[in-house]
Amino acid sequence: MALAHKRFLPAAEERRRFQRVKVHLLGRYMLPDRREFPCQVINMSPGGLALLAPGIGNVGDRVVAYLDHIGRVEGKITRIIDNGFAMTVGATPRKRDKLAAQLTWLANRDILNLPEDRRHDRIVPRNPIAVLTLEDGTKMTCRIIDLSLSGAAIAAENRPPLKSTVLLGRVQGRVVRNLEDGFALEFMHSQPIETLEESVTAR
Repeated sequence: MALAHKRFLPAAEERRRFQRVKVHLLGRYMLPDRREFPCQVINMSPGGLALLAPGIGNVGDRVVAYLDHIGRVEGKITRIIDNGFAMTVGATPRKRDKLAAQLTWLANRDILNLPEDRRHDRIVPRNPIAVLTLEDGTKMTCRIIDLSLSGAAIAAENRPPLKSTVLLGRVQGRVVRNLEDGFALEFMHSQPIETLEESVTAR
């Protein structure tokens, strides 16, 4: 069995061996009770990561996460932080080497502002539930997957027509594309960071 040859480093050894880098990666994660939530990774090393998350488990809980540019990672929660938690990354030495290369590329991409960067960093709101008002005045409850100063990704059972104008909370936007489990909005006007979350979740 290949699993028998995997070696997982304890958290203390991981901290000594790996340097964490600041990254802004979006993803989803699942707790042991099978609840899934969106998340944003704020720093990561080949042996661990910290993420902002609306659903927080307990220290020692196993977590499986799927992260943009990285793929599937799994590990255990090591500590709770403000609006999220830190977790280990269980991986073979070969997988850790691959993660180190990916993280180096991501860190350099942020420094160099390479073209695949989005215009604005995206965040996961503390309160992801919002009300969407459609063009005909119909209101529907939706969940914000992530948002930035210029737009948002929305999870909803019903997708408004492409190019239709909607209100997310108090913010006017246009539906620009469909996603697997919802749709993406582009705001008519760039929003100030100080009031962004309050404006989009306003009832």
